[in-house]
Amino acid sequence: MTVDPQQLLDDGYIILRGVIPDEKLEPLRVSFEKMVARQKAIWAKERQPEDPPGGQWELAHQPRLIFDTLVDEETANTVEFSLHEHTMGVSRQIMRAEAAGITGLMFMCSPTTDRGPANWHRDIHPIDQAPLSGLQMDLLNNAPGYIQWNIPLYDDDVLWVVPQSHSRVNTEEENRCLLEDAHKPLPQSIPVELKAGDGVVYTNTILHWGSNYSAGLRRTIHIGYRSFGGPVFPYVNRFYRDLSFTACLSSGAQDVFHDLKQRYDEEANVIETTFRAIINKDEPVFLDSLSRLHPGETGRIVCLILLSKLVYKMRTGTHAVRPGYGGDMSYDEDLKPRFTAQELDILWQRFATLDQKIQADQEVYVPGFQSGPMHYYFNESPEAFGVEEIIASWN
Repeated sequence: MTVDPQQLLDDGYIILRGVIPDEKLEPLRVSFEKMVARQKAIWAKERQPEDPPGGQWELAHQPRLIFDTLVDEETANTVEFSLHEHTMGVSRQIMRAEAAGITGLMFMCSPTTDRGPANWHRDIHPIDQAPLSGLQMDLLNNAPGYIQWNIPLYDDDVLWVVPQSHSRVNTEEENRCLLEDAHKPLPQSIPVELKAGDGVVYTNTILHWGSNYSAGLRRTIHIGYRSFGGPVFPYVNRFYRDLSFTACLSSGAQDVFHDLKQRYDEEANVIETTFRAIINKDEPVFLDSLSRLHPGETGRIVCLILLSKLVYKMRTGTHAVRPGYGGDMSYDEDLKPRFTAQELDILWQRFATLDQKIQADQEVYVPGFQSGPMHYYFNESPEAFGVEEIIASWN
């Protein structure tokens, strides 16, 4: 399956027909229902005394399986589909990457009772990522470093989007509507109408909406992919540190995961080299390693903002404003043991000026993000402050 990556840059999403080949659709339905049964049993067992008999299956507005935790030989086709040319292969094309690594394998189900609509949002939280305008600039000038998919096993029109909103900040009208009622259609929004086996791939910087979580049957695969060897450093850059779940997969599928893990480990080493160059104020090594993490010449400041968030997580672990701080990164677990507490303090000092540049003196708030009020700017990137200015701030 061949796609035009420019379509995602232009519109923020691409609808693809027949992502699941006809002969794979029914076997996937069977396997995923087995996983649903397993997860329902787990949630029933884990229920609290005050919970209904089904626990989270009955409580959740959108029951969501993490299906790499449920896979076995009988259901291996679920994970192996994420490696298919129609999914991983297309993702690699769109991200202009050597490889597409999986960041999450999820399966979205209908609730047991009608729950209505969710909130409009962008899956962005600048407190542990970067300001929206920076992420947008990086994507439009280079390529997406992260994309996600919805692939329904049955017809699905729950997802709505505002086309082209991925390339701009909210309009005044959108902000007004979001503040008045974030559960209603936004101006210019449209439903993403998918038949069973179709797919939509999109950047999660786009304004999107779960329009109706009803009890009607919904079974939709939701996968995230990050780039390896692409032009940008992904703002969602986690990968599986433990590949034990792949033991039930075919040898070919295991080889793919092990190749991705090797790429992840190599990238971790480059990040360590970057951090040590910053500690030592070694400008040539710093610039070389930065260019390896973010080959695109435009947008490297975004990479450095993301690295500053990683350092914060390595030093602090969490943030009072966002308890799940840094959930889209996993390098902290690999890199923190390589640095002393003193080295981490020095690293954070090197990023202090940059961190100040992306914060306001008072709390700010923009609707439509996965964040409440905070000091970090939602939209604005630092002006006239780039790699050279960061190097100068070390002295």
